[in-house]
Amino acid sequence: MANRIAWHCHGFDDFTPRALYQALQLRDQVFVVEQQSIYGDVDGVDTHCLHLSGRDDAGRLLAYARLIAPGEKYPDAAAIGRVVVAPEARGQGMGKALMAQAVAQCRAHYPGQPIMLSAQVEASALYSAFGFEPVSEPYDDGGILHVDMRRG
Repeated sequence: MANRIAWHCHGFDDFTPRALYQALQLRDQVFVVEQQSIYGDVDGVDTHCLHLSGRDDAGRLLAYARLIAPGEKYPDAAAIGRVVVAPEARGQGMGKALMAQAVAQCRAHYPGQPIMLSAQVEASALYSAFGFEPVSEPYDDGGILHVDMRRG
């Protein structure tokens, strides 16, 4: 990665209005527009999550994920969701850096808990590299094939 990335993990109430707008804008840009997946992104889960963001030296949001506490989405596991890298930051190892941070933050905030995620099938190899294993058959989610993955 050409620029140094500053990582921040915080609760919903710690978003500034501008930072919240940027996170929602990035999610919309990639998931809805680029991937043409029509789904309810603003799903009520964000207010109960931790939010992980990676910004460059200029303050641009380049990577984002939300971390969900055990019991919120899965009864016995934390979850990582809305994993997204800005188009201009792809091909530079940003996805790996984001996942390393997301797993580390889950371990810090939810120690000893397994971690789940719903992976786009095309990206499942990235998650496998971080110890996630498929625990479901592929299924359609917003017009894109996904598979549930778990890391103990």
